[in-house]
Amino acid sequence: MKLHYIGIIRNDTKPSHELVTEKELSSYSRFTKGSYSEFMTVFAKTVAERTSGGQRQDVEEQDLTFHSYARTEGVCGIAITDHEYPSLVAHQLLSKIVDDFLSAHPRSSWSTGTPTFVMPEFKGYLTKYQDPQQADSILKIQKELDETKITLHKTIESVLQRGEKIDDLVAKSDGLSAQSKMFYQQAKKQNSCCVLM
Repeated sequence: MKLHYIGIIRNDTKPSHELVTEKELSSYSRFTKGSYSEFMTVFAKTVAERTSGGQRQDVEEQDLTFHSYARTEGVCGIAITDHEYPSLVAHQLLSKIVDDFLSAHPRSSWSTGTPTFVMPEFKGYLTKYQDPQQADSILKIQKELDETKITLHKTIESVLQRGEKIDDLVAKSDGLSAQSKMFYQQAKKQNSCCVLM
């Protein structure tokens, strides 16, 4: 699971404009980083332009998924991930970054012109959300529940195996008990025929 891009794009005018972005391109070679970066920017703007205010959507293109969340204020948060990345976590991140951006930069600071802003916390989010199970408490709890369930299944299986072994021992002891009774009865019969006087 990989998170490649998070950004805020102004989408109330066309062409749309990137206001804040942070990219993680270390998985690409030095020769292709520029092309992938440009592809992500162009496609993120396209997705942002096609996302109406108050709408969330996921768009798959090649080996990437573009998650978008547009607000009625005229901005759209975009997260670009691989296909395995959980959509729920991506949309939680988008809500967080859009809220952070709008609280730090009122509409009057970006409504005219083509300004670009730097938000250092975006780099932290990009790092933190690389592992969605650590970033999302629900996924973290789900993972712990799955691990506990596996342990519980193993424990139940071992108890059942022990139960089968105990059943085998009980059956063997019943068999020995029956044989010992038979031996006792035959010994008693043998001893009764030879009475000493």
